[in-house]
Amino acid sequence: MLSLFLTAALVANTLAAPAVVVGPRADTACTREALKAHAATLIAAQTAGKPDSIVALTGPDFVYTEDAKSADLAKGVLTLPLRIDHSRSIYDTTQCATYSEIISTDPKNPRVVGTQMRFDSSASKLTKIETLVTMQGDWLFNATATNMYASREDTLWTEIPEAQRDSRAVIQAAGDAYLDLFNNKSTVVPWGTPCQRLEGGAYTGRGSPSDSCNVGVPSGVPIVNRRYVIDEVLGTVDAFVTFASVPDSHEFRVEKGKLRLVHTLTVMRK
Repeated sequence: MLSLFLTAALVANTLAAPAVVVGPRADTACTREALKAHAATLIAAQTAGKPDSIVALTGPDFVYTEDAKSADLAKGVLTLPLRIDHSRSIYDTTQCATYSEIISTDPKNPRVVGTQMRFDSSASKLTKIETLVTMQGDWLFNATATNMYASREDTLWTEIPEAQRDSRAVIQAAGDAYLDLFNNKSTVVPWGTPCQRLEGGAYTGRGSPSDSCNVGVPSGVPIVNRRYVIDEVLGTVDAFVTFASVPDSHEFRVEKGKLRLVHTLTVMRK
């Protein structure tokens, strides 16, 4: 009888208690799927020339820069509709960040855009976007050539089997070695073979097994202020940097600790 009484009392209390609304967990982890969805939102916004869907993701302390200058997201490059011929994104679940390369060969508005997006730990709010927009007048700019070469590499920027993936530290170190070489010729760079470099619209690859990215770089050029997005699944790191005095992006594909692909964007316009 006592157990029946207690059960009845428990049911009565439960029915009388106010409903509890369960909201999103504060400790929700940043996922690859969430980052992929956000990158897709960015591509769609750029295609439409309507930044509203990206603006809706921003938090109260959101920061936006365009070509390394503070700017208004609602008035920036996302307001320019672009016919996107090619795009590719990487996803950093550790930092909850993405990097997207966007190429448009539209004769009216040829652009090659690189964008790093950073989110809070749950990937629910945008905290920062940095965008580099290259066009005529920027270093080796040629959107048509960039699109042609980048499209040919689609089968090379693929996921790496889990057992063969490099650590974040190894991937970043390979990219850093390349960047350090510009100011320190004694730097040992882990060159891989074959390796192709896409610099603006210029390409070093010839389709040969001996293709190399070790084709020489300028001397005495400090590359500082590095901001990384690292994707172990794709073996890739993108670094937004100050190249001497101009905004620049260097993206690297790393396999077994060796450099295999390099893409660069450099804004030269003042």
